[in-house]
Amino acid sequence: MTKTRATTGVRRWRMMTLLTTVAAALVLVLSLCAVPADNGARASPPPAALGWGLTHTQYSADDGDPAAVAAVQRALSDPPLPQLQHVMGWGADNPEPSPGHYDFAALDDRIDFIRRTGGAPVITLCCAPDWMKGGSPGQTNWTRRSLETAPSPEHYDDFAALAATIAERYPDVHHFIVWNEFKGFFDETKKRWNYEGYTQLYNRVHRALKRVNSEVQVGGPYLNMDSFGPGRTTHASALKGPWGSVDQRVLDAFTYWNTHKVGADFVVVDGSSYTHDDEALPDRFRALDKFTAVGRWVRARTSLPLWWAEYYVEPGAENGRHRWSERLRSAVQAAAMIAMVRGGATTGFYWNPQNRSGVCAGCLWRSTEITDGTGGEPRPVLNLLRRFDREFPPGTEYRAVDVAAADASEVRVLGDDRATLVVNASDRSQRVRVDERTVELNGYEVLWLRRG
Repeated sequence: MTKTRATTGVRRWRMMTLLTTVAAALVLVLSLCAVPADNGARASPPPAALGWGLTHTQYSADDGDPAAVAAVQRALSDPPLPQLQHVMGWGADNPEPSPGHYDFAALDDRIDFIRRTGGAPVITLCCAPDWMKGGSPGQTNWTRRSLETAPSPEHYDDFAALAATIAERYPDVHHFIVWNEFKGFFDETKKRWNYEGYTQLYNRVHRALKRVNSEVQVGGPYLNMDSFGPGRTTHASALKGPWGSVDQRVLDAFTYWNTHKVGADFVVVDGSSYTHDDEALPDRFRALDKFTAVGRWVRARTSLPLWWAEYYVEPGAENGRHRWSERLRSAVQAAAMIAMVRGGATTGFYWNPQNRSGVCAGCLWRSTEITDGTGGEPRPVLNLLRRFDREFPPGTEYRAVDVAAADASEVRVLGDDRATLVVNASDRSQRVRVDERTVELNGYEVLWLRRG
């Protein structure tokens, strides 16, 4: 989980020229039937809505062959994509190994890389130093179990103080997520989420961040909208569809946080299109309707911008992700973003499963460790993200798209007054009429059309 670097001086980072980050967003509705502005102009987005980007994980593009690093930097700069980084783990070292002693070298490198791309940097305030959760000062246990342990209640204020120190160190970071997926907050005795504890932590961090800068944007609760298959009665809820039923315990946790939070600028969830048992139901495309249903459920309870901090639409590496073709992967990813937009999402982050080898299913670029001239080359999903963000930038006013096909259920569309995204959700070629145009789509083709 770590990378070793020499510690960088705090003063150097505080004296750096700050980037002016243009807050970006997709202004969305609950359906695709929004009416565009008469002059074709885009609406002004709220500052907590950023658009579509990625999360940096253990291996990213801040290290490696200089030419490969530069290639990724160029790709992420056109357009500048919002990028998320955790403060501990996923490429960042323990930021406070012992009380009052800091090591921000790895985090400095990641934030600096994001700055160079011009993208909006987002920090997830997770995870916690060992001494805040029962470990020894000066020691870091990088096992998953230890990393995903929450701070103990007596250290909530210490974690909030660390969050404030981070906000002071990176004054050009305007967006912070508090914690990740309720890690360490499951109550084994009550067999439910300890939403009271998380909300206490969230409120203390929120107050600490706002004391540093009242204009920073803070959000939570970053809950995993886990679901069970249809017919399962275990923790069943009214939030359901052919794709399954969201765990009622997750909805209870969201409701408690939403009621008792001291404030928030945006709401964060994450989840997968498949069930707790790794089933995509009724199939991998219709399972994406879960994103729309979850988004609408959240938007019915808050007017805050909705973020998907993570979203997953394909099997894990151990379950056959490598067997997906890039054409299929791009089609499902495009359909997923359409589903999230229809649910009212303004922001989404693709969890980049980067590694150091040349073979990496679902990675956004070829590893920057590759020195044969191909390192850093954008992969198809990154090209999709970039095109989606370029065609549907902040403030997009979506409009209805007329679609006619032999089986319209196998076509996914999204459009504004300038562009239309069309996805063939079938492995078969088909002829589709989109507005006044007839197009031939190959199996799993993702097609962009100009309008007007």
